[in-house]
Amino acid sequence: MKTEFKTITFELKSNGIGILCLNRPEKLNAMSFQMIKELHQILDELMVNLNCRILILKAKGTAFCAGLDLKESMILQSKKKPPELKDIFYFLDVPEKDIIKAKMYAQWRTSQIIVKMRKISQPIIAIIQGAATGAGFAFALAADIRIAGENAKFNNAFINVGFSGADLGSSYHLPRLIGMSRAAEILYTGRFIDANEADKIGLISKIVKGGEEALLDSAKDLAKTMLAKSPLGLRMTKEAINLSMDSPSLETLIQLENRSQMLCSSSEDIMEGVQAFFEKRTPQYPLK
Repeated sequence: MKTEFKTITFELKSNGIGILCLNRPEKLNAMSFQMIKELHQILDELMVNLNCRILILKAKGTAFCAGLDLKESMILQSKKKPPELKDIFYFLDVPEKDIIKAKMYAQWRTSQIIVKMRKISQPIIAIIQGAATGAGFAFALAADIRIAGENAKFNNAFINVGFSGADLGSSYHLPRLIGMSRAAEILYTGRFIDANEADKIGLISKIVKGGEEALLDSAKDLAKTMLAKSPLGLRMTKEAINLSMDSPSLETLIQLENRSQMLCSSSEDIMEGVQAFFEKRTPQYPLK
């Protein structure tokens, strides 16, 4: 994976841990058209990259993500789009009278990042320091696990600037994470939630003291624990968690779990896992 990026960085460690970093610190990592494009690129690559088993999502600078770049987003309100941008971003290349079409394309394109985060097979560990607001909040919600620094804070900023409070999957993920009543209050008010409250209501897994390096070390330790599990087993578990959120019944999910166990029991990983258990050692699974 040698793709060059302007607004993100990606590093794949030899042990199978991928580190994806939002890299617009001067803009508090606000999501620009270019960042949205690059996030699609990397998620599409991860969709078929079996060498990356776990993804750590982080951000450079003092904020996790300040949401969408509102200054750039205002281009969507204008009939005349900058020619240099129209050549790069297809959703801006529409007739002048078709503003609604450009907005719809851009909205769809942004929202599909959230869908792809759930569809990739790699469990995602998000480490949040500073503000995760609006789209940044939705981005964090779409991760499998959230670890926060002491200065982390979250808010549903959409509702504060004239938009609906339900955007980018927030109305789907938040009630499932913390319950309907708490989620409704947060989505309706747009108020900030600090790290302590986020921990108390179950929005994050834990608070880590000590700054960015301590956060990353904590995420790496968690990832290494997960790497000791079979590659197929981890993928099947993420799939089951995803489907359980929409499963119509216990019986439906049980059947999915049965299928997953049969697939895992038919792979070579099961032999290594069982043998390692009896030999009292850590399993040595191949990356793939």
